[in-house]
Amino acid sequence: MNKQLLSFFIGTFAWFGVSCSDAPAPAGAPHDIDIQSRADLHAWFRYSPTRPIVVSGHRGGMISGYPENCIESFEKTLTMMPSFFEIDPRLTRDSVIVLMHDATIDRTTNGTGRVSDYTLAELQQFRLKDRDGNLTEFRIPTLEEAIRWSQGKTILNLDIKDVPLEFMSQFVNRLAPANVMYTVHNAQQARQLLDRDPDAMFSAWCKNLAEYRAYREAGIPASQMMAYVGTMMLEEQQPLYDSLHRQGIMCMISVAPTHDRRAGEAQKRSGYELELRSGCDVIETDYPYLFQGLDLERR
Repeated sequence: MNKQLLSFFIGTFAWFGVSCSDAPAPAGAPHDIDIQSRADLHAWFRYSPTRPIVVSGHRGGMISGYPENCIESFEKTLTMMPSFFEIDPRLTRDSVIVLMHDATIDRTTNGTGRVSDYTLAELQQFRLKDRDGNLTEFRIPTLEEAIRWSQGKTILNLDIKDVPLEFMSQFVNRLAPANVMYTVHNAQQARQLLDRDPDAMFSAWCKNLAEYRAYREAGIPASQMMAYVGTMMLEEQQPLYDSLHRQGIMCMISVAPTHDRRAGEAQKRSGYELELRSGCDVIETDYPYLFQGLDLERR
């Protein structure tokens, strides 16, 4: 068995929270995704028509009492189910990369003002709020803290906000984590990062065949791409999905702007069930824990 295929099977076993002996994970144990190398990371994201649908936590996922972009929230999700996490790096006034989706801290903390106007030490005086606006004891984490925590546990997908790509690439290359990937919005961004990190893995915005051709023309390896194709799978874009799958590229949708906004948990879950049969390979959601008990198997 070649190394990439072996890595894929190891990642798949880790996805289900079991060892290669099929021994069940202890009750309440984290469902770790243990990525040891970039080759493992590339292999973990290879498309397979029989692989169960993967769930990703948007902004790290959210649970009552656990804020977005918060290490404790990632940890909580992993006690319930496997997931990888899309997170949002921003720069402080003293050039430290922290996790914060918005340009300001008003919505998610008990402070006000722009992230870029504070030093890291100043930001640490504030506490994070959960999705319902309840104040928690959790603080704004740095990206370095998140990366060091994530080793052997999960994959982090960096949706870079105001951090210059060169600065971000230098930072990631210094830490050299095997389990970190980049969200890119176009082929030019992917090419800039790939030039600085030839083994980089991308979650690439790719909503039509023209955009896919741009990635190919820019020389972005199919083995280093997952494609974000939009908020749902569209019948008219089936030629795109077929082309991506032929190259081993997984198709990800995001329900954060759609079903995640339904009023109650039951309504959200009924919306998720619609998308599970749509042909997607990865679903990004604010609420990964709500996918517990849903059938992620292919049909």
